Amino acid sequence: MSQVPPTHWLQRSIRNKLLTMALLPLAGVLPLLVAALAVWGNAAYDRLLITKVRSDLAVARGYFDQVLGEVGSGTHAVAASHQLHLSLERQDRPALQAQLKRERERLGFDFINLYGPEGDWLTADWATDASPPGAPNRALPDPRASLSVLDHAALVALAPHLAPRLRIPIVPTANAAPSQRTVEDRAMVMLASAPVLGSRGETLAILRAGVLLNQNLPLIDHINRIVYPEGSLPLDSLGTATLFMDDVRITTNVRLFQNQRAIGTRVSQSVREAVLGRGATWLDSAFVVNDWYVSAYEPVLNAAGERIGMLYVGYLEKPFRQAKYAVLAIIGVIFLVVMALSALFSVRLARSIFQPVERMNATMRQFEEGQSSARVGSVSARDEIGALAAHLDHLLGTVDDKTQALQRWGEELDTKVAERTRELEQANHTLQQAQQQLVKSEKLAAIGQLTASIAHEINNPIAVIQGNLDLMRETLGERAHDVHGEMKLLDEQVERMRLIVTQLLQYARPTEYAGYVEALDVNRVLADSLVLVAHLLANRRIEVRRHAEATTLVGLNRQELQQVVINLLVNAIQAMPDGGTLTLRTRNWAADGPTGAVSKGACIDVQDSGAGLSPAAMDKLFKPFFTTKNDGNGLGLWISQGLVERYGGRITAANVSDGTGACFTIWLLTEPQVPDAATGSTNNGRSPVVL
Repeated sequence: MSQVPPTHWLQRSIRNKLLTMALLPLAGVLPLLVAALAVWGNAAYDRLLITKVRSDLAVARGYFDQVLGEVGSGTHAVAASHQLHLSLERQDRPALQAQLKRERERLGFDFINLYGPEGDWLTADWATDASPPGAPNRALPDPRASLSVLDHAALVALAPHLAPRLRIPIVPTANAAPSQRTVEDRAMVMLASAPVLGSRGETLAILRAGVLLNQNLPLIDHINRIVYPEGSLPLDSLGTATLFMDDVRITTNVRLFQNQRAIGTRVSQSVREAVLGRGATWLDSAFVVNDWYVSAYEPVLNAAGERIGMLYVGYLEKPFRQAKYAVLAIIGVIFLVVMALSALFSVRLARSIFQPVERMNATMRQFEEGQSSARVGSVSARDEIGALAAHLDHLLGTVDDKTQALQRWGEELDTKVAERTRELEQANHTLQQAQQQLVKSEKLAAIGQLTASIAHEINNPIAVIQGNLDLMRETLGERAHDVHGEMKLLDEQVERMRLIVTQLLQYARPTEYAGYVEALDVNRVLADSLVLVAHLLANRRIEVRRHAEATTLVGLNRQELQQVVINLLVNAIQAMPDGGTLTLRTRNWAADGPTGAVSKGACIDVQDSGAGLSPAAMDKLFKPFFTTKNDGNGLGLWISQGLVERYGGRITAANVSDGTGACFTIWLLTEPQVPDAATGSTNNGRSPVVL
């Protein structure tokens, strides 16, 4: 007689199986989920903090550059003042000194010096005699405002009264690069020069002005208030800003002690190597003087592009770290409570299953042994197992009926599941559309604020250009006819810049049109645009191939379409730095709309023979502020897409099939469609715009 091999304990009883099925996920899967959630949450929280400090650094850099620009514009404004010319003609030194002092106080500069046409020192706002000791023999005018690092003697020659702010004792700092220096006596200044021109264009004098950044506490405190206004940081965190010369803090609101600023302390060696050594932007946690901060460092460059210092913003990490750990602890406690309650519920539920089954198994064993009167009897379960126990004796007679009933129930359940699935899919699609529109609306609101500021900055130089053009016509008189074509081209481009500014301001309101809509010949618009980029094509030695196949007119504003075409042409030219072939093609198109109506129009293909578009660039191509160029702002394609969408069109991009470049296509309608005011999508009906 063969011996039956022993069975595993899990196979001996349904009790063991049910308890294992109920408790194994709780004991194994849930802890892994808790650990995964903790790791993911910690990483996501850290990324959120880094994203915030990156945006803080952008705000600080923007204000710093604005101040630098104001130094240059203020210097040129003083040099062009009529009162200064009068004082120079009279050679009235006291009057010059008084005027320079007033301008310095009005503009918030630290010094304004005046030099002769050959660079010889004349006077300054701080001077009391004709020739201050140590004054330089010549002044070298800078073409624009820039940052400079001057040695002690050079700064004293420019402004002796600023000497007390130069000497900064270097405080020994942990983790800083080894150095033998004990004192920093150089000066970091925002410096600008401007010629004072006479009525015939001759140079009467040279004006040089600047702002000393060493221990410039009002400037750094104002940057800190802009980046971290009161109440902007939660959890009582503290925001800070600092300006470095090399690796030494020359002005900061970081505290070394309770009321003493950490001026003279140095940055850590790792940050110095990354920012000053490699020119990278540091975005990470860093130990700043005496505590950990979520920090952002960016190199500061002089006019020659040399790294001379760093700009820093950051905020205390401790409150955020404590909040993060508290949240993770709460999540862990919640999971433990859920696990305990789930285990208790699972055991009770498993008991309600295996107890009736064990009784039925015992009853069937008794019946096999000849006890025909054996019955399961009454059980507490009222589910399928309870029904099975109650009807075990006449089960065989009802198997067929129960099987058919189960089949019908299964079919009904499948139908209901399918219907519910379709309903959920439709609801999910509607929700996704609403979420996408909400995100777009929020982006438009944020971009609206940004473009208003940009438009304000652009309108000023546009007004200056237009004013000088009018002055040139008046000055040239009859000779203006010799350059009538060039002057007309300048007027057209000034008007085009004004239209671009208007488009930026109105981009957040897609239902409004920036200009008059007319029926346009895309071939003519493309030819006019090529004239404006002809010099770029010649410089890059680019061959242009044109295929004018379109015969259908399109409804659009001429200036806006020309702006879009020029933007795509310039992008294509920049994609071929060593020359290549620019293929331009126009053609008709027609397609059936969702309501059965036929849409038709013309399209413009702009194809280059460059390196093509990477998958990463394709995903973000039409998003704001995305660019692959070092000198771009990432708004060109985004604005172009918005301009075309206003009239129901679109812009698509793809790589050429043979791998020899990229092709951008502008799809335009014969009759423009007005975007719907509620959803931002184009109306499928006819547009009320009159061509």
